[in-house]
Amino acid sequence: MKNKTYLYGNFACKTDIGKVRMTNEDRAGAYTNAKGNILLIVCDGMGGQNKGEYAAQLALDVISESFLNKQKFLSSFAAVNWMYAVAKEANKKIYDEASENPKYNGMGTTLSMALIYKDTIYTLQIGDSRIYELRNHVLEQLTEDQTYVNYLYKTGKITKEEMKTHPKRHVLINALGLFPSVEFDFQKRPYLNSTILVCSDGLYNNVNKNDITAILKNDDLPNQKANELIVLANSNGGSDNIAVSIWEAEK
Repeated sequence: MKNKTYLYGNFACKTDIGKVRMTNEDRAGAYTNAKGNILLIVCDGMGGQNKGEYAAQLALDVISESFLNKQKFLSSFAAVNWMYAVAKEANKKIYDEASENPKYNGMGTTLSMALIYKDTIYTLQIGDSRIYELRNHVLEQLTEDQTYVNYLYKTGKITKEEMKTHPKRHVLINALGLFPSVEFDFQKRPYLNSTILVCSDGLYNNVNKNDITAILKNDDLPNQKANELIVLANSNGGSDNIAVSIWEAEK
Protein backbone atom coordinates (compact mmCIF):
# COMPACT_ATOMS: atom_id res chain seq x y z
CA MET A 1 0.00 0.00 0.00
CA LYS A 2 1.33 3.43 -0.90
CA ASN A 3 2.20 5.98 1.77
CA LYS A 4 -0.58 8.57 1.65
CA THR A 5 1.82 11.35 2.58
CA TYR A 6 4.25 10.54 -0.25
CA LEU A 7 3.45 11.96 -3.67
CA TYR A 8 3.86 9.73 -6.71
CA GLY A 9 4.15 11.12 -10.20
CA ASN A 10 6.46 12.83 -12.68
CA PHE A 11 7.82 16.33 -13.09
CA ALA A 12 9.80 18.28 -15.65
CA CYS A 13 11.06 21.79 -16.24
CA LYS A 14 12.48 23.61 -19.25
CA THR A 15 13.33 27.10 -20.47
CA ASP A 16 13.81 28.51 -23.94
CA ILE A 17 15.18 31.79 -25.26
CA GLY A 18 12.22 32.31 -27.59
CA LYS A 19 12.40 34.00 -31.00
CA VAL A 20 13.08 37.64 -30.09
CA ARG A 21 15.30 38.00 -27.03
CA MET A 22 19.10 37.99 -27.19
CA THR A 23 19.53 36.24 -23.83
CA ASN A 24 17.47 33.83 -21.74
CA GLU A 25 16.59 35.43 -18.39
CA ASP A 26 14.05 32.75 -17.40
CA ARG A 27 14.84 29.98 -14.95
CA ALA A 28 12.74 26.95 -13.94
CA GLY A 29 13.11 24.17 -11.40
CA ALA A 30 11.26 21.02 -10.34
CA TYR A 31 12.39 19.06 -7.29
CA THR A 32 11.42 16.41 -4.75
CA ASN A 33 12.90 15.82 -1.32
CA ALA A 34 13.42 12.66 0.74
CA LYS A 35 9.79 12.69 1.92
CA GLY A 36 8.35 13.08 -1.57
CA ASN A 37 7.26 16.70 -1.26
CA ILE A 38 7.24 18.54 -4.59
CA LEU A 39 8.61 22.01 -5.33
CA LEU A 40 8.09 23.86 -8.62
CA ILE A 41 9.72 27.23 -9.34
CA VAL A 42 9.79 29.75 -12.18
CA CYS A 43 11.82 32.98 -12.11
CA ASP A 44 11.67 35.57 -14.90
CA GLY A 45 14.64 37.92 -14.52
CA MET A 46 14.57 41.64 -15.20
CA GLY A 47 17.17 44.38 -15.54
CA GLY A 48 18.77 43.80 -18.94
CA GLN A 49 22.44 43.28 -19.80
CA ASN A 50 22.45 39.85 -18.12
CA LYS A 51 21.24 41.33 -14.83
CA GLY A 52 17.91 39.54 -15.02
CA GLU A 53 19.58 36.26 -15.90
CA TYR A 54 21.81 36.54 -12.84
CA ALA A 55 18.97 37.55 -10.50
CA ALA A 56 16.80 34.64 -11.63
CA GLN A 57 19.68 32.18 -11.24
CA LEU A 58 20.49 33.49 -7.75
CA ALA A 59 16.88 33.03 -6.65
CA LEU A 60 16.67 29.53 -8.11
CA ASP A 61 19.98 28.50 -6.50
CA VAL A 62 19.07 29.80 -3.03
CA ILE A 63 15.63 28.17 -3.01
CA SER A 64 16.54 24.83 -4.59
CA GLU A 65 19.62 24.35 -2.40
CA SER A 66 17.62 25.07 0.74
CA PHE A 67 14.83 22.69 -0.29
CA LEU A 68 17.13 19.83 -1.23
CA ASN A 69 19.11 20.23 1.99
CA LYS A 70 15.89 20.08 4.02
CA GLN A 71 15.16 16.37 4.12
CA LYS A 72 11.64 16.86 5.46
CA PHE A 73 9.20 19.30 7.02
CA LEU A 74 8.05 18.40 10.51
CA SER A 75 4.63 19.99 9.97
CA SER A 76 2.62 22.16 7.61
CA PHE A 77 3.53 25.11 9.82
CA ALA A 78 7.21 24.35 9.26
CA ALA A 79 6.65 24.11 5.48
CA VAL A 80 4.97 27.53 5.38
CA ASN A 81 7.68 29.08 7.53
CA TRP A 82 10.31 27.67 5.19
CA MET A 83 8.65 29.24 2.14
CA TYR A 84 8.48 32.64 3.82
CA ALA A 85 12.07 32.42 5.03
CA VAL A 86 13.61 31.20 1.77
CA ALA A 87 11.85 33.88 -0.29
CA LYS A 88 13.25 36.53 2.06
CA GLU A 89 16.69 34.91 1.87
CA ALA A 90 16.62 34.97 -1.94
CA ASN A 91 15.50 38.60 -1.91
CA LYS A 92 18.38 39.55 0.40
CA LYS A 93 20.89 37.67 -1.74
CA ILE A 94 19.86 39.52 -4.90
CA TYR A 95 19.54 42.91 -3.21
CA ASP A 96 22.94 42.61 -1.49
CA GLU A 97 24.64 41.52 -4.72
CA ALA A 98 23.12 44.47 -6.59
CA SER A 99 24.12 46.89 -3.81
CA GLU A 100 27.73 45.69 -3.70
CA ASN A 101 28.30 45.44 -7.45
CA PRO A 102 27.25 48.41 -9.65
CA LYS A 103 27.16 46.06 -12.63
CA TYR A 104 24.04 44.45 -11.19
CA ASN A 105 22.29 47.57 -9.90
CA GLY A 106 18.52 47.37 -10.43
CA MET A 107 18.33 43.68 -11.18
CA GLY A 108 15.37 41.63 -9.99
CA THR A 109 13.17 38.69 -10.85
CA THR A 110 9.67 37.34 -10.58
CA LEU A 111 9.15 34.30 -8.37
CA SER A 112 6.30 31.81 -8.60
CA MET A 113 6.78 28.89 -6.25
CA ALA A 114 4.45 25.94 -5.58
CA LEU A 115 5.08 23.49 -2.75
CA ILE A 116 2.97 20.34 -2.53
CA TYR A 117 3.13 18.99 1.01
CA LYS A 118 0.95 15.98 1.82
CA ASP A 119 -2.60 16.96 0.78
CA THR A 120 -2.04 20.72 0.46
CA ILE A 121 -0.53 22.99 -2.19
CA TYR A 122 1.08 26.22 -1.04
CA THR A 123 1.79 29.01 -3.53
CA LEU A 124 4.05 32.04 -3.14
CA GLN A 125 3.83 34.77 -5.76
CA ILE A 126 6.01 37.77 -6.66
CA GLY A 127 5.54 39.38 -10.08
CA ASP A 128 3.71 38.04 -13.13
CA SER A 129 4.83 34.49 -13.70
CA ARG A 130 1.89 32.17 -13.02
CA ILE A 131 0.81 28.97 -11.30
CA TYR A 132 -2.02 26.96 -12.87
CA GLU A 133 -3.88 23.86 -11.72
CA LEU A 134 -5.55 21.40 -14.07
CA ARG A 135 -8.30 19.69 -12.09
CA ASN A 136 -11.16 17.70 -13.62
CA HIS A 137 -10.05 18.88 -17.09
CA VAL A 138 -10.45 22.55 -16.10
CA LEU A 139 -7.43 24.89 -16.00
CA GLU A 140 -7.49 27.43 -13.16
CA GLN A 141 -4.99 30.21 -12.52
CA LEU A 142 -4.02 30.02 -8.85
CA THR A 143 -1.95 33.21 -8.71
CA GLU A 144 -2.68 36.84 -9.49
CA ASP A 145 -0.40 38.92 -11.70
CA GLN A 146 1.32 41.71 -9.77
CA THR A 147 1.29 44.14 -12.68
CA TYR A 148 0.23 47.73 -13.24
CA VAL A 149 -2.48 46.75 -15.73
CA ASN A 150 -3.95 44.20 -13.32
CA TYR A 151 -4.11 46.94 -10.71
CA LEU A 152 -5.89 49.23 -13.21
CA TYR A 153 -8.34 46.44 -14.05
CA LYS A 154 -9.09 45.61 -10.41
CA THR A 155 -9.74 49.27 -9.64
CA GLY A 156 -12.08 49.62 -12.62
CA LYS A 157 -9.84 51.93 -14.65
CA ILE A 158 -9.63 49.63 -17.70
CA THR A 159 -11.49 46.63 -19.09
CA LYS A 160 -10.28 43.05 -19.47
CA GLU A 161 -9.89 43.60 -23.22
CA GLU A 162 -7.89 46.81 -22.72
CA MET A 163 -5.39 44.91 -20.55
CA LYS A 164 -4.17 43.00 -23.60
CA THR A 165 -2.99 46.08 -25.50
CA HIS A 166 -2.24 48.57 -22.74
CA PRO A 167 1.22 50.19 -23.30
CA LYS A 168 2.23 49.41 -19.70
CA ARG A 169 0.98 45.82 -19.67
CA HIS A 170 4.48 44.47 -18.90
CA VAL A 171 5.16 46.82 -15.96
CA LEU A 172 5.51 44.95 -12.66
CA ILE A 173 4.47 46.42 -9.32
CA ASN A 174 6.48 43.84 -7.38
CA ALA A 175 9.70 41.89 -7.94
CA LEU A 176 12.27 39.96 -5.94
CA GLY A 177 15.54 41.72 -5.09
CA LEU A 178 14.69 45.37 -5.75
CA PHE A 179 14.31 46.41 -2.11
CA PRO A 180 15.75 45.27 1.27
CA SER A 181 12.42 43.63 2.15
CA VAL A 182 9.85 41.93 -0.05
CA GLU A 183 6.11 41.37 0.02
CA PHE A 184 4.40 38.42 -1.62
CA ASP A 185 1.02 36.78 -2.08
CA PHE A 186 0.69 33.47 -0.26
CA GLN A 187 -2.13 30.95 -0.57
CA LYS A 188 -2.89 27.39 0.41
CA ARG A 189 -5.56 25.03 -0.86
CA PRO A 190 -6.30 21.29 -0.85
CA TYR A 191 -4.28 19.22 -3.29
CA LEU A 192 -6.19 16.40 -4.99
CA ASN A 193 -3.69 14.78 -7.37
CA SER A 194 -4.13 17.48 -9.99
CA THR A 195 -1.59 18.64 -12.57
CA ILE A 196 0.34 21.80 -11.66
CA LEU A 197 1.95 24.16 -14.19
CA VAL A 198 4.24 27.04 -13.27
CA CYS A 199 5.26 29.27 -16.18
CA SER A 200 6.58 32.67 -17.21
CA ASP A 201 4.66 35.24 -19.24
CA GLY A 202 6.53 34.08 -22.32
CA LEU A 203 4.25 31.04 -22.29
CA TYR A 204 0.84 32.44 -21.44
CA ASN A 205 1.25 35.51 -23.67
CA ASN A 206 1.91 33.27 -26.67
CA VAL A 207 -0.28 30.23 -25.94
CA ASN A 208 -3.95 30.63 -25.10
CA LYS A 209 -5.64 28.92 -22.18
CA ASN A 210 -7.45 26.35 -24.33
CA ASP A 211 -4.23 25.20 -25.98
CA ILE A 212 -2.41 24.99 -22.64
CA THR A 213 -5.30 22.90 -21.31
CA ALA A 214 -5.26 20.56 -24.31
CA ILE A 215 -1.54 19.88 -23.96
CA LEU A 216 -1.72 19.30 -20.21
CA LYS A 217 -4.64 16.89 -20.71
CA ASN A 218 -2.91 14.67 -23.26
CA ASP A 219 -1.24 11.36 -22.36
CA ASP A 220 2.36 12.48 -22.87
CA LEU A 221 4.88 12.65 -20.02
CA PRO A 222 5.59 16.02 -18.37
CA ASN A 223 8.91 16.48 -20.21
CA GLN A 224 7.11 15.97 -23.53
CA LYS A 225 4.36 18.40 -22.49
CA ALA A 226 6.96 21.02 -21.53
CA ASN A 227 8.51 20.68 -25.00
CA GLU A 228 5.12 20.90 -26.69
CA LEU A 229 4.20 24.08 -24.81
CA ILE A 230 7.50 25.72 -25.73
CA VAL A 231 7.27 24.69 -29.39
CA LEU A 232 3.76 26.15 -29.59
CA ALA A 233 4.82 29.40 -27.86
CA ASN A 234 7.62 29.79 -30.39
CA SER A 235 5.41 28.96 -33.35
CA ASN A 236 3.02 31.68 -32.14
CA GLY A 237 5.77 34.29 -32.18
CA GLY A 238 8.12 33.43 -29.32
CA SER A 239 7.99 37.07 -28.19
CA ASP A 240 9.80 36.41 -24.90
CA ASN A 241 11.82 33.83 -23.00
CA ILE A 242 9.71 30.84 -21.98
CA ALA A 243 9.88 28.88 -18.72
CA VAL A 244 7.78 25.85 -17.84
CA SER A 245 7.69 23.62 -14.75
CA ILE A 246 5.16 20.78 -14.54
CA TRP A 247 4.10 18.26 -11.91
CA GLU A 248 1.73 15.45 -12.78
CA ALA A 249 0.45 13.05 -10.15
CA GLU A 250 0.30 9.36 -10.92
CA LYS A 251 -3.19 8.46 -12.08
